[in-house]
Amino acid sequence: MLFKLTDEQLMIQNMVREFSRKVVAATAAERDRTKQFPAENFRQMGELGLMGMMIPENYGGEAADAVSYVLALSEIAYSCASTSVVMSVQNSIVCESLLKFGTEEQKHKFLVPLASGEIIGAFALTEPDAGSDPVSQTATAVLEGDSYVINGTKRFITSGKNGSVVLVTAKTDGSVGHKGISCFIVPKGTPGLVVGHLEDKMGLRASDTTDLIFENCRVPAANILGREGDGFKIAMSGLDSGRIGIAAQSLGVAQAAFDAAVKYARKRKQFGSAISKHQAIRFQIADMATQIEAARQLIFSAASMKDRGEAYTKEASIAKLFASEMVNKVTARAIQIHGGYGFTKDYNVERYYRDARVFTIYEGTSEIQRMVISNHVLRDKRKP
Repeated sequence: MLFKLTDEQLMIQNMVREFSRKVVAATAAERDRTKQFPAENFRQMGELGLMGMMIPENYGGEAADAVSYVLALSEIAYSCASTSVVMSVQNSIVCESLLKFGTEEQKHKFLVPLASGEIIGAFALTEPDAGSDPVSQTATAVLEGDSYVINGTKRFITSGKNGSVVLVTAKTDGSVGHKGISCFIVPKGTPGLVVGHLEDKMGLRASDTTDLIFENCRVPAANILGREGDGFKIAMSGLDSGRIGIAAQSLGVAQAAFDAAVKYARKRKQFGSAISKHQAIRFQIADMATQIEAARQLIFSAASMKDRGEAYTKEASIAKLFASEMVNKVTARAIQIHGGYGFTKDYNVERYYRDARVFTIYEGTSEIQRMVISNHVLRDKRKP
């Protein structure tokens, strides 16, 4: 490993690895079949401090660094991608947005129970006709007295059903583009907030993904996050951190698929010897190992930049792009190494393959990451 981990980081990694392999992995395949939300996992993860890892202790978190967070997240993803995606949204987008932009009252009311794992949070940005282009969203928030009235539909919202509080973006001024988008804290149970269609997904099946419908949903003006017009900035800031989280999830799933492929190749015999002896298989394993290690270093680099307080938007997009594309290649090769058995549900590699497919899509598609990366490179006047 090129990146030198501290003793504390190694301790966190080992602790989460033990919990993940013993507890999370035990029912992952069954949850994939039944789509049962892993609520008990999150209760225990809250006790271990995994639901608000980078949040200061006085707000219910663990004050861990970003490198420790990606180590923990990848270990959870190794056993269950559905559990890891909820952990990622909770840590990277919901908790961090409240920490950066929330008032003290908002932090104590909402961030403390979120960071401690007492409740689950959701972030509602995407709409039926506004995915990669958030400026085209049509949800509105109109100030009436001391409340905002929100109307609109949000789509593909992770933890939309099981979350207890939602950060939702809506337009407060439709005439100024992204500067007219604001963000609001909406507790579940607020009149006018309705959980809509529950998606039946290809992967991540134990993580609920829903529509959230706002029908004259009235929230106190005190529940605006930041100021009017800060919504786009809040979303982009959260997505920077979230993209490191997606990369870490990709790493965990890829490592699980790789380990399964190596184990199978060692025991499966064809033509009188283990298939791991055949060059065709060995070269595939070598390529998989190389891609996984390259992704790991990119993730550590982006997380370290975040820890140092440096701008890391480009590096987060690079890590997300490479790792999410990598995991799709690695899981496909893992199935290929398993042969016909890889196409059955008797082996976990088919679940890894299904879970991995969305990583190039959510929190910014690969195409969006390429736009972000190229924009940063081309406007950097220091380069020749």
